[in-house]
Parts: sequence; C-alpha cells; structure tokens
Amino acid sequence: MKTLRLLAVLAVPSLCGCVMVPVTVDGYDPDCRVVTHHMELQPVQVNAIGRCGDGACAAIVLGVSAASAIVSGSIVVVGNVAYWAEHRANCAAPGPPSPA
Repeated sequence: MKTLRLLAVLAVPSLCGCVMVPVTVDGYDPDCRVVTHHMELQPVQVNAIGRCGDGACAAIVLGVSAASAIVSGSIVVVGNVAYWAEHRANCAAPGPPSPA
C-alpha cells in the first residue's frame, strides 16, 4: 500500500494535474480543394491540483488523468476514422474525361 501511495505521489507532479481533451483541427487540402478535419489530444491543466496534498488525493488525480487520456484517446481515434472517410468521399480521384 505504501508503494502505491509513493508511486501516486511521484507520478502526479509529472502529470502536472492535466486531463486530456479531444480537439478538432481544421486544415485545407489544395489537391482536392476541400477543408479537412482531424482530431488531436490537448492537455488541460486542472487548477484544483494545487490544493491536493495527501496521497489519496494524488491517487484520485492520477486515476482521473489516466481515465481522461483513455476516453479522449478513443474519441480521437473514432473521430479521425470518420474524418478520414469524409475526406476520402469528398476527394474522389478524377475519372477519365467523359466523351463529348
């Protein structure tokens, strides 16, 4: 139990009390002439971490940080697959010229 508490106390400063949130980023593909989208993870500082002084609080913050990374990472993967499919549908390779 003491090892787990020590690990949590040491891990929290390295996390900086951050949670991960998914963010959509827009771009432009000049070859297809379409606006593109993709998702990224962005760390956000949790202000309440400064008042956290005991091992139990540190363990909770560590758990919340890990959970936010897992959930947000899953959202980013699914979102990027959807954006990839949308880009592929909107950027179809030009076919042969139609006979006039």
